[in-house]
Amino acid sequence: MTRKYLDMNQHDALYTVARRYPGGLEALAREMGISANVLRNKLSPTIASHYPSFEEVSIIVEHCHRGGVAEAHLPLHALLMRHGMAAFVVPQPEQASRDDLSQTVCRVMSEVGAVAEAVSSALMDGVVTTAEADLIEREFHSALSALGAWRARLKLQGAGGA
Repeated sequence: MTRKYLDMNQHDALYTVARRYPGGLEALAREMGISANVLRNKLSPTIASHYPSFEEVSIIVEHCHRGGVAEAHLPLHALLMRHGMAAFVVPQPEQASRDDLSQTVCRVMSEVGAVAEAVSSALMDGVVTTAEADLIEREFHSALSALGAWRARLKLQGAGGA
């Protein structure tokens, strides 16, 4: 039976993101200075005797982000969601000054639309599956992140005050 990895489970998300690192777990382990087998055991959601440290989680996310892994920050989002929190990437002043705020508003509206679509699709048959609930949580988190980034951009441009 194939295990279904959930995006909004921090353990699953870390394992999935690390496997997407260019060159796979072997290359990531080399970057971290540990053996691939040790890394594989620490990341495997099915091995309860090994865990990555908090620092190792941070290093994995950092390497994956620098390596261009799509959604490299997903494990952090999943961890925060578990604790009722949401995160967003804080725009750097030089980036915010180049950003068109109308594009940011469009991104926010798009994310809110994705939430509505996920909820609508899940409710069509009257039963929300685990996978559908995971997708809804992920879409909600993306929308909250987009709102937070929008707020930060407004503050950087002086429109939001202190």
